[in-house]
Amino acid sequence: MNSGTRLLVVAPHPDDESIATGELIQQVRQAGGEVQIVLLTNGDNNPWPQRWVERRIRIGADERRRWGERRRAEVARALTQLGVDAQALQPQGWPDMGVTGLLCTALDASVAVIQERLDDFRPTLVALPSLGDRHPDHGAAHVLTRLAVAGREGAPPRMLSYLVHGHDMAGTGRVKLDSSVGLHANKMAALACHGSQMALSGKRMRRLADRAERYHWTRDASPVTESAVLPWRPSPLLQRWLRLTLVDGQGIREWSWRRAPLAMDGQGRYVLHGLDPSVAGPRFAKLHMNLPSPWIFDRWGWCELHGA
Repeated sequence: MNSGTRLLVVAPHPDDESIATGELIQQVRQAGGEVQIVLLTNGDNNPWPQRWVERRIRIGADERRRWGERRRAEVARALTQLGVDAQALQPQGWPDMGVTGLLCTALDASVAVIQERLDDFRPTLVALPSLGDRHPDHGAAHVLTRLAVAGREGAPPRMLSYLVHGHDMAGTGRVKLDSSVGLHANKMAALACHGSQMALSGKRMRRLADRAERYHWTRDASPVTESAVLPWRPSPLLQRWLRLTLVDGQGIREWSWRRAPLAMDGQGRYVLHGLDPSVAGPRFAKLHMNLPSPWIFDRWGWCELHGA
């Protein structure tokens, strides 16, 4: 990192910027570089901390809006603590717990929003949520950011994926950020600015932020052939409720599991067929069930497709 570094952090919710990239942000600023934060949601669909802090049961639209405003003010204070000017915060006001819905119903418009931030800021480095993050807003943010980067002309910025919810990323390309006691202490002070979240979940938040910052280099997609192996082997008992979603530069397609163009190979893996190899850029698939559940995290989530 140096004075020419321009870091764009894609944060689905207030507090992601501190938990996942608090020390990276400080290092870029100390080197003389610039930082901008694209805050996708205000984190307003966060009922249990709000009930706890405000001592209320019912939460309507006005209460949610006020909670979102509170959380957006907290992220502004956290960024100040990290040495970033308040004008570097670019809030988009997307629906909390609704980024996947935007991806499915307004893909082009959602990608265009991130492309506009890329065009305006011209980052040399992008920190984005990991594709394997089990929070649906995080996985969808990865897909949208990757499509936005792939859809622009010129040399793409380097991309570092960060994980908040889930297990550490495996494979090659992992990066552990060097740190110091001072940088880490200031990161934890920035986390404390998110008082609305610390009130109920302070122990969990501190545990997430106390980990060494680890990233994964995210590189250009390898060419996709006419078929791709899927990583999932869902139980036959669940298949009647499963949906498979495919997203790439061509758009979005969705099938029920039983109607998807799938076949099994000699190793018992499901292979998705009928892909257009002429479509450039990354290609992603998501396995999910359209059933109500109190569990907010993805069971299967997203994967990036590569040739079979």
